[in-house]
This record gives sequence, C-alpha cells and structure tokens, in this order.
Amino acid sequence: MTAETSQTLDRGLRVLKLLADTDHGLTVTELSNKLGVNRTVVYRLLATLEQHALVRRDLGGRARVGLGVLRLGRQVHPLVREAALPALRSLAEDIGATAHLTLVDGAEALAVAVVEPTWTDYHVAYRAGFRHPLDRGAAGRAILAARQAVAEPGYTLTHGELEAGASGAAAPLIGVTGVEGSVGVVMLTDSVPERVGPRVVDAAREVAEALR
Repeated sequence: MTAETSQTLDRGLRVLKLLADTDHGLTVTELSNKLGVNRTVVYRLLATLEQHALVRRDLGGRARVGLGVLRLGRQVHPLVREAALPALRSLAEDIGATAHLTLVDGAEALAVAVVEPTWTDYHVAYRAGFRHPLDRGAAGRAILAARQAVAEPGYTLTHGELEAGASGAAAPLIGVTGVEGSVGVVMLTDSVPERVGPRVVDAAREVAEALR
C-alpha cells in the first residue's frame, strides 16, 4: 500500500474478488484467513458492502456476491461500446457489411454495438440489444471456440443460423480481463468472401487493444 491508496477500499475490493472466485461463498473466518486480518475487520467490510447490495449473506452466514454487482456490470456496456466503435466503423466500411460487437450475457450472446456500412445498396439489419443462444450464429460460436481453444483461435463462419440467407464471420476478443465477447460481420450472401475472416480477426484485435 502507498500513501495515495485506501487500505479499507483495497480490502473491500479484495473481498469482492475473493467472493467472485467461489461458487459457494465464504465465511467470515475464511475471509479473515485469506485477507490476513481479524474477524472484526471482515464484519465491518461485509456490513458496508451489504449496504450497497454488493454482498449478501445466506442463512448459514456465508457471504456471496450481491445483485448490486450486476447493476454495476450493466454500466460497462456503454464504455465497451464506445471503445469498440472506431474499429467497427472501419470494419463495416471496408467489408461493406454490418459489423457488430457481441458480449456474453449469461447463456446468451448480446449485441452491444452495431455499425452499418454507408456505401452499400443493401445490408443486413442488425440491432444493438439483439440476443441469441451462444451456440447459434458466428458471434456466439466464436466465443465458445475461444473457451475451448488451446492456441489462439481464429475466426468462425456460419450461414443461415440466425437469419435465412445471411452469413456471418466473427472472431473472439482475446486477452481482455473481465470481458468475454467477439467482433463480427453479417452479410446477405451464401458464402463469406475469403478476405473477410482475417479482416474480422484484425478488428477483434483492435477492439481488444482499445479495451486493455
């Protein structure tokens, strides 16, 4: 700790991180041991975090992450969207197809940013807020591929899984702590042109760099 930091805030954040890393919660004693502080300090930290709904305690006294964390998480989407827009605009204009940034939301893929090309006669209408299962469509499949990959994954291609006659290409975001998602394009074509896949990978890399 330095003179410019708050020890109490640091401990509170460490509590949240510890609780986020467990599915079954932690007791006051377990938190005390992990933090290296006495139980009284832990009680005070938990009481403060509970007031803000960031922590809840079950009937057995185990502390868990509270629903207040979800409300904070929702505010991340606008920040991520803003950071991704330059790369998405470039991708949409270069390919002539609708570009999108998709993030994981529970068991679904959620489009949080969409950019349509300005020069094409027609393109696929794809709106921010669109949801679909992770195992359908290029955006979700790219995310699942990244979860299973041993080496850095490339791009994923699909056709007709979300909209008849539409093809998609997507690449996962790699190396962004706390963000799981993909960047992709959707176009009205039977097959994705060869250059689109590598271009989508480059765009995903640009977005990842902007978010680090």
